[in-house]
Amino acid sequence: MNEEYMNVVMGIIMHGGNAKGLAYQAIQQAKEGNFDTAHESLQQANDELREAHDVQTDLLTRVAQGEVIELNLYMVHAQDHLMTAIAFKDMATEFIGQEERLQALEEK
Repeated sequence: MNEEYMNVVMGIIMHGGNAKGLAYQAIQQAKEGNFDTAHESLQQANDELREAHDVQTDLLTRVAQGEVIELNLYMVHAQDHLMTAIAFKDMATEFIGQEERLQALEEK
C-alpha cells in the first residue's frame, strides 16, 4: 500500500471526522439558543464534507479511467466515517430546526 493511497484514506477520515464534530458542535450551540453560530458550524461541516467528497471523487475518477485501486479495510473504514458524518450532519440539521421551533414556542 503506497503513501498516496493512505493520504486519500486519511483525507476522507479526517474531513469526515471534522464534519461530524462540527455537526455535534452545532447541536450543542442550538441547545444553548445560539442558532446563528449553529448554522455557521453546519456550514463548516458542509465544507468539510465537500473536501472529503473531493478526495473521494478524485479516487473514483482514477478508477473510471482504468486505474486499479486496492480495496481494503482502510478504505472501508474511511467510507464508513464519511457516510456516518453525512448522516450525522443531516440529523443535526433536522435537530437544529426542531430546536429553533421548540424555543420559539417556549417564548410565546
